[in-house]
Amino acid sequence: MEQYGKILVFVMPVFLILIIIEKIYGHYKGEDTAPNMDSVSSVSSGMINSLKDVLGLSITLVSYDWIVSKIALFDLEATVLTYLIGFIAIDFYGYWSHRLSHQINFLWNKHAIHHSSEEFNLACALRQPVSSFVNLFTFLLIPAALLGVPSKVIAITLPIHLFLQFWYHTKHIKKIGFLENILVSPSHHRVHHAINPEYMDKNHSQIFIIWDKLFGTFQAELETVPPVFGITRPARTWNPIRINFQHLWLLITDAWRAENWKDKFTIWFKPTGWRPENFEEKYPVTKITNVYDFEKYGVQHSKKLMYWSLFQAIITLLLISYMYNSIAIIGLPNVFIYGAFIFLTVYSYTELMDTRKISVFWESIRFAFGIGLIFYFGDWFGMDQLFPFASYVVAGYLILSLIVTIYFVSSNFEKETMIIAQS
Repeated sequence: MEQYGKILVFVMPVFLILIIIEKIYGHYKGEDTAPNMDSVSSVSSGMINSLKDVLGLSITLVSYDWIVSKIALFDLEATVLTYLIGFIAIDFYGYWSHRLSHQINFLWNKHAIHHSSEEFNLACALRQPVSSFVNLFTFLLIPAALLGVPSKVIAITLPIHLFLQFWYHTKHIKKIGFLENILVSPSHHRVHHAINPEYMDKNHSQIFIIWDKLFGTFQAELETVPPVFGITRPARTWNPIRINFQHLWLLITDAWRAENWKDKFTIWFKPTGWRPENFEEKYPVTKITNVYDFEKYGVQHSKKLMYWSLFQAIITLLLISYMYNSIAIIGLPNVFIYGAFIFLTVYSYTELMDTRKISVFWESIRFAFGIGLIFYFGDWFGMDQLFPFASYVVAGYLILSLIVTIYFVSSNFEKETMIIAQS
């Protein structure tokens, strides 16, 4: 927990700087691919995903350690070659877990968040699941276990493999020459994120594109078919926690409404998007039928609300950075209480971004929770030891946040019409 938190303290600013560089470059080129509200939602999603990982809020049904102990044919040392073997094995694992997440209804819920942005930029790479509480795919690491790749090699290589998938979420890098035949490129991944019929469910590879070519899921980006991004059942919200559970809720309600037990059971294992017969007419949900003719979510919003949302994301990043860097100071079980506060924070300000009046309720709960924590602990989780009067600053921020939320709701989110792409 503590080690991973400290790694994130280093990695998060790097990602943030690259996102800002992409934003500046897009303005310079006259092609801003990173609207502010979309980026805030993406960064917020990344924060709660990292929080879930740091707190260990997931269960592995069958551990890699156990598999190695049962089937390893060799006893490899942690050499450079072993790390290379482990990396390739993880990439094979990543291809199949990724592909299955696109093809099986209940697995899509944990992956839909990553595709939910209607833009394609570095920030959307941070849209990772918080709903994946159970790891079902450890068995896909059987090739590595057979070779006897040590568990510590897998543990070190997994986050590196994940971080290396960040760079190709961009529209600004076109083709990368002969490397297109070896690596997953921005062009390959634009195809993967697109909802054009020509591109659906293609290019599941994560580092080496060879897996798609080997297993028949490769599709090159076509000059005549510009990719359109998002999901065919659009999220229609900036709230990453809502997005994480939208598909699951649809599956639950469809299973409840299904008239026969076969549909109630098989709906979970059917191809992604499957619903019982006539449900699209009886219980319609918003669906994009023409990818070239639909309105993106949030194309008009208050400029004031946009700046406030940016402010909230920055403050939350600072609060979560303190948490990751001070896990030893905060200690157990207080670190989970801190985590609950961050989850509530993200939920509250993204509800405000969606201009939902109930955001006042969530912000009031957050305010009471935050002030209560300061009174109970006597300061903000030991922050006063590092920064005098830090607790007063946090309390002042909570008061300001509640007042501003009330202001926006009471003014009925008066909109200063503005196209997000120009923000």
